Amino acid sequence: MENVVIIGSGCAGWTAALYTARAQLSPLVIAGVQPGGLLTTTSIVENFPGFPEGVDGYELMVRMQKQAERFGARISHGTVESVDFSRKPFSLVVDGESVQARTVILATGASHKHLGVPGEDLLEKKGVTYCATCDGALPVFRQKPLVVVGGGDSACEEALYLTRFASVVHLVHRRESLRASRIMAERVLAHPKIKPIWNTEVTGILDVAQGKVTGVQLSNVKNGGQSFLECAGVFIAIGHGPNTGIFKGQIEMDEQGFVTPHQGSMTSVPGVFVAGDCSDRVYRQAITAAGAGCAAAIDAERFLASQPH
Repeated sequence: MENVVIIGSGCAGWTAALYTARAQLSPLVIAGVQPGGLLTTTSIVENFPGFPEGVDGYELMVRMQKQAERFGARISHGTVESVDFSRKPFSLVVDGESVQARTVILATGASHKHLGVPGEDLLEKKGVTYCATCDGALPVFRQKPLVVVGGGDSACEEALYLTRFASVVHLVHRRESLRASRIMAERVLAHPKIKPIWNTEVTGILDVAQGKVTGVQLSNVKNGGQSFLECAGVFIAIGHGPNTGIFKGQIEMDEQGFVTPHQGSMTSVPGVFVAGDCSDRVYRQAITAAGAGCAAAIDAERFLASQPH
């Protein structure tokens, strides 16, 4: 029987593990299919406190893991296949084996939605990115033409942020008007550095042969016209999908699948807590995920202390 099982091994998961381990609860962390979470796909993190020179995303996660393990956190490299939160103790199936837990912390994160075009995956971390706040200030992008793909609030926020560094920001959207809120759309359209490209899709990202982004292949969705646009970076902002599919029907989630917290970090099921991007539709930053992991750990510790043993 586990006191605490943490599903996910990103910033939220390892911070929760650190706090529950220091509380001598010997947490079990289920690392999942992407140990370390999305941050491991970021070449350098410059906005996480305590690293004035920046830190490699993978290295940061390794450091968090070692810190949690130092105090007694344990890691399983398995994948949670199903959960049963309908009765206590809670039951999880991890790679075909049953795990029983008194409390569970959901820290499964979210995944960036991908375009699925040639060059995208091969040039990730080489000019293709999914987070302007994380990567926009890197020297490779400064005073260079950049492309943002998308038309919602996230894409507008990315484009506006990138104007601090880029020579020009091309906002590529498949429709002829932005889906973003009115105030965000007005800001974007009024900005002299942002150049919208309407009714257009990115169909390819170049140049894999050079090992860096040199431009994008574009297609007009109305007339089929093809064109090439030179750029040094492609920022894809077409949304996030929370990694919460296995919890469907077990806990309360919104229409997009983000877990809904109730009292603090507790979900609709007492004893099940949530932290990080799987419940965060707004910030989605490493530091906010870490803070949420801390909160969930404290809530889980207090919940256990309140229960008769």
